[in-house]
Amino acid sequence: MDSKETPRPTHERSLPRRVLNWLEVDRAVFYAITSRGWQFVAGPITMILIAKYFSREVQGYYYTFWGMIGLQIFFELGFSQAVINIASHEWAKLTLNADRSIGGDAFALSRLAALFRYACFYFGVMAIVFWLVVSIAGLLFFAVDRDSEAISWRAPWLVLTALTAISFWLTPFLAVLEGCNQVKNVYKLQLVRAVLGNVVVWGCILIGGALWTPVVATIVRLLCEIYFAGVLYLRFFRDISKKPIGTPLDWWVEVWPFQWRIGVKGLFGYFNAYIMNPVVFYYFGSVAAGQLGMTWQVLSSLQAACASWFQARVARMGMLVAQKDFRELDRVFNRVARIAVGVMLVACLAFWLLDVLLHSIETPFSGRLLSPLPTALLAIGILSSLITHAQWTYIHAHQRSPFLLLTISGAIVSGLLIWWWGAWYGVLGVAVGYFAINIFFNLPVWTLVWRRCRNDWHAT
Repeated sequence: MDSKETPRPTHERSLPRRVLNWLEVDRAVFYAITSRGWQFVAGPITMILIAKYFSREVQGYYYTFWGMIGLQIFFELGFSQAVINIASHEWAKLTLNADRSIGGDAFALSRLAALFRYACFYFGVMAIVFWLVVSIAGLLFFAVDRDSEAISWRAPWLVLTALTAISFWLTPFLAVLEGCNQVKNVYKLQLVRAVLGNVVVWGCILIGGALWTPVVATIVRLLCEIYFAGVLYLRFFRDISKKPIGTPLDWWVEVWPFQWRIGVKGLFGYFNAYIMNPVVFYYFGSVAAGQLGMTWQVLSSLQAACASWFQARVARMGMLVAQKDFRELDRVFNRVARIAVGVMLVACLAFWLLDVLLHSIETPFSGRLLSPLPTALLAIGILSSLITHAQWTYIHAHQRSPFLLLTISGAIVSGLLIWWWGAWYGVLGVAVGYFAINIFFNLPVWTLVWRRCRNDWHAT
């Protein structure tokens, strides 16, 4: 809970404001969408600069760098999502004061403090492990490419992994804030970070930064997050850094059963998306990987923007579950999920039509994107993935994550399909594999799971 100003009556608001209200765009969603909107303005500029100043080989390394950095999901093990959901249940009994100190139930605050301590310790250990494992794995992986000796990639790779490890350790700071319903300010941070990051990245590309560009982007991210948590929310973190009192949060009973299920799902979920670029890079080289990387970046940015509608309500949904207000929970979820899917459908169609246009007139830029057929398959697959993402967000708001074996089975099949078909048929095989697993397995199966969980849990 937080202190809020009394909103103006609906009839007194401007037409654009009423439209935004109808679309369930609150300030948190507004910042998230604006951040993604900025990326869609900045994204083409970045892609044009990459196409102009990077060789195709450097472009392939650039996007595969980010694909390898995505391996951090193996080390996070879903803990940030668990922190958000668990913190939201405790925040139902707490409030944020005007000076950003915490008020409310002392027992809930103590449990929140214990959660934060556990999270900081876990992410600290995993950050070190991530840095050691991923940096060495990257050195071995990139060295097998035939262009590796002609491109200066080792130093930027090692610095990038070290900085990413530091950013990884900061994850629980933002996760706790988001779980404590500070979603608006967290998403505002993301907007500021995106604008500053893009401006600095453009400058880096223009002066010939090449593969140091991801390093610069990570430095900007770090500075923004340190200022946000260490300055703006200093009082907040002082309060939850105090030693817990009373009956402590039982990690093994209350956190671990939820965390490890989310973590294992996330671990195997890596094969459903992040493995695509490394597979293409390994079997077909950096040029094909660069085309896939640029196309996937656009589609994943679209998905992230649309997911903001329900992601911004994670804390609120957790609080509603804690209060057992299931009717309001369903109203909020159904409304925002439908809007998210509708917007995603329109956005994917628009991007595909643009891809068709670029290839039909044979512009030089079209060679940096995938052809229309694999683009269409990836777009349909990622639209389906957005639906299942929304369903699991609803389920996790209950601090539960059932059907683990089914999730693992689907992820393994997905990874094998993408690897097998990608090795034989390149980007088209990867796209077909991603499309097939999402349309014919994930969407129907997880829709049935969502309905069963909702009916069973709310009946009791």
